Amino acid sequence: MTYDDYLDGKPAIITAALTGGVHGKEAHPDLPETPEEIAAAAAACEDAGASVLHLHARRDNGERAFSVERFQAVADAVREATDEAVLQHSTGGTAAPDALRHEPLRTDPAPEMASLDMGPLNRYERLTSENTRGLVASLHAEMRERSIKPELEVFNDGHLNESLAILEDLEDPPYLNFLFGGGTTSPPHPRNLLNRVEALPEGVEFNVIGFGPHQLPMTTQSLLLGGHVRVGLEDNRYYEKGELATNERLVARAARLAEELGRPVATPGETRELLGLRGR
Repeated sequence: MTYDDYLDGKPAIITAALTGGVHGKEAHPDLPETPEEIAAAAAACEDAGASVLHLHARRDNGERAFSVERFQAVADAVREATDEAVLQHSTGGTAAPDALRHEPLRTDPAPEMASLDMGPLNRYERLTSENTRGLVASLHAEMRERSIKPELEVFNDGHLNESLAILEDLEDPPYLNFLFGGGTTSPPHPRNLLNRVEALPEGVEFNVIGFGPHQLPMTTQSLLLGGHVRVGLEDNRYYEKGELATNERLVARAARLAEELGRPVATPGETRELLGLRGR
């Protein structure tokens, strides 16, 4: 995608990252954790303009869960509460055994999309994901077997190298997600996003995440460059400084900005057509 795509008014896909796997209600009292809470947030975000719902599962104590059973409960609740939105399961994890990372792919039915971390990652004080090439390859192989579209999580330029190396193994169009923030993610600066986009081969679709206060400026720039956006409480707890957000308000703002900038908000059907998804 390019600036010409922006000028042509290409629809913008909005992904809502509802929960995440790190912080919980201690960081935001209304962060959804149970299947019922996640489903209610999903329905509100679909109504506000999100066509992709990025899902995590939690245990009863609020800690992150990887099991098929937990993801099945969340997916069933979200499907019941929403109309057409695309379900995207997270396979990312910090210090989780490799076998558990496959579990979110094994719900019935399988999710249409899943995240695929493309390399090592350090965040916060003690959270590390190794994401070896062997693990990445095994997750990708199972996604291909189950007709799940991978969203390649590009936390830094090294991960971009890893992504570009496997483009020929991906179904068209490849979908890359650029993340900007702290730790080993890319420094959040407009120049860095522009350089990233200019390095992409023709035909690659991209999405942008900005953590914390970088969510609004980085996702807005993505809209101007013809890209797509992800917002939600997983990435950013605040609507503005000192004011806690809700998933729905963050999605509504992204949709409003897209429309103001001349990018119509993609419907779930348009999202499936743009990304080559199999259908819900």
